[in-house]
Amino acid sequence: MGEHAVGIRLKNLLAITVGCAIFSFGLNYFTIANGLAEGGFTGITLLANYIFGFDPGVVNLLLNLPLFFIGWKVLGRTSMIYTIYGVTAVSVFLWVFEDFREPLHGDLLLAALYAGVTVGLGLGLVFRYGGTTGGVDILARLAQKYLGWTIGRTMFLFDLFVIGASAYYIGREKAMYTLVAVFVGARVIDFVQEVAYSAKAAIIVSEATAEIARRILHEMERGATLLKGKGGYTGAERDVLYVVVSRNEIQRLKALVHQVDPYAFVAIQDVRDVHGEGFTLDEHKRPIEG
Repeated sequence: MGEHAVGIRLKNLLAITVGCAIFSFGLNYFTIANGLAEGGFTGITLLANYIFGFDPGVVNLLLNLPLFFIGWKVLGRTSMIYTIYGVTAVSVFLWVFEDFREPLHGDLLLAALYAGVTVGLGLGLVFRYGGTTGGVDILARLAQKYLGWTIGRTMFLFDLFVIGASAYYIGREKAMYTLVAVFVGARVIDFVQEVAYSAKAAIIVSEATAEIARRILHEMERGATLLKGKGGYTGAERDVLYVVVSRNEIQRLKALVHQVDPYAFVAIQDVRDVHGEGFTLDEHKRPIEG
């Protein structure tokens, strides 16, 4: 058990490291190189660099120190260890990639799009594996925990405020391109988060729901729920089967249903957030990380 926990923790740290590297590279290569802004604490570090020439990595560490104490009490020990590691990794990678600042002359839209994709992908990986990069990331996780907001939405709102203040220095045009980058980044963050536990739900109406449920349990090792339904036209009562499977299992499920009952009614829909055994818990009710 102990070895398993260590392995999971090392995997998470590795993923957070990769995410911080992508995030820092995007900031240097696309955002700073083209004079764009950012939101949250990152936006403040960029402004400090533009106006006073302060090193972004150092400012990033200094700004996050007070939030470490808040996060430690609210988010817990494990999350904060990952967060402190993430903040440190970002500061280090900002320094490592500081020479990668070649501007894309005359193509700020392309720079903004790539900035949003790289920053969003990096942060999405960090969040998916239990960490943050500090600053507004911590506040976003608190909003997710207590308000049910998505991380991308919370960060976008905070970013609007900081970018509005940044517009005075970088100008209206670059501020508008920055909004494009932030919006794209927020969507990428949510996409990376949702794809972790995204799935498909199937509603199956058949005369052989019991046999279909049995085969799903034994052949696919998935649970199924029998619901009581009533035909709107005929008024006849019948069982309705509700099943949630991963995306790569949906074709197998449809083939199985067709084998049992070629005339079964099957409706498939996306499920964007799944929790429980087979998705976030293993067969022993232990959390599945990553």
